[in-house]
Amino acid sequence: MQLIFIVLLGAILGFSYGLYNFGFVFSTNICLFAGLTLIMPSLFKFKLKDVVLVWKYRSVLMKGFWVNYILLPLFALAIGFMTNDFGITSGLFLLAVLSGGGMVMHWIKKSNADTSLGFLLLFINLMFVSLSMLMLHIFAQLSAGYFGVTYNEEITISRFAEAVIILLILIPFAASRVVLWIKPLLNFIEKYHKVISKLSIFIILFYLFGLQSSQYLVDIYDFEPELFYIALIAVSAFYFLTYFASKIIYDLNSPQERAAFWHSVTRYITLALVISTFSASTFGISMLLPIMFAYIVQIPLASYIDKKVLTTANYPLQKQ
Repeated sequence: MQLIFIVLLGAILGFSYGLYNFGFVFSTNICLFAGLTLIMPSLFKFKLKDVVLVWKYRSVLMKGFWVNYILLPLFALAIGFMTNDFGITSGLFLLAVLSGGGMVMHWIKKSNADTSLGFLLLFINLMFVSLSMLMLHIFAQLSAGYFGVTYNEEITISRFAEAVIILLILIPFAASRVVLWIKPLLNFIEKYHKVISKLSIFIILFYLFGLQSSQYLVDIYDFEPELFYIALIAVSAFYFLTYFASKIIYDLNSPQERAAFWHSVTRYITLALVISTFSASTFGISMLLPIMFAYIVQIPLASYIDKKVLTTANYPLQKQ
């Protein structure tokens, strides 16, 4: 509940600031900030020797790949096309192809799942961001005509791929290797990781919702207020299908599959919000709506799963 409060407070204050102070101009520095404060700390415990787990648990990885990059995008498309809105469908699709998230390791640890495999999955999914963006690009090319909109090839999402990969993957990974050699800094970050993470989320949301482009949400509310309700229903339906499909597909009695399960039921919302700011002019400002509502739906859902599902007699926690 504390995280939900931080999310709402950051979004509301940021949006209010932008509304009355002309808003921020987008800078890729926010991506670097997100990479160093949210992604880098999660890579500290990733060791190159853990790569052997790729072969050992290849069936789990293949199952996760099938769920995250085939099944969930299909869910997003099915729900999105019913909304008849290009922006909402694009936002759902972006959520569907971004697995895990800043809190995924928190849930993996709490459910006593395999943390080594969890870190490896987190790293692999970060490496697959380029694939996620390519999928979004292909989706836009093929579906723009259906929604009666034009997908401008000159400002497509593909031109931002290099910046995202460098700022959100390569630099955070390199920085994590450097910090590992600086023990005082490493101890400080690990000791205050939760505080740093929450403060970072607040700053990122304050900035993103304070952008000039975010102020167009007012126009949506004035002229198409129904899109807010449609987006909320669409996001709820997406998470409903994702949860029940993942519960059926993964063996929750296995610590390894439980780690993969969390990488499917949680999406990298903050990363989706950062990426969507690159492309709001291409997909429409309504793309932000499902990503905004994902915070409201995912956090309580993850808490429910942790407390009511993975601690029941049917899914006993196992030591690794």
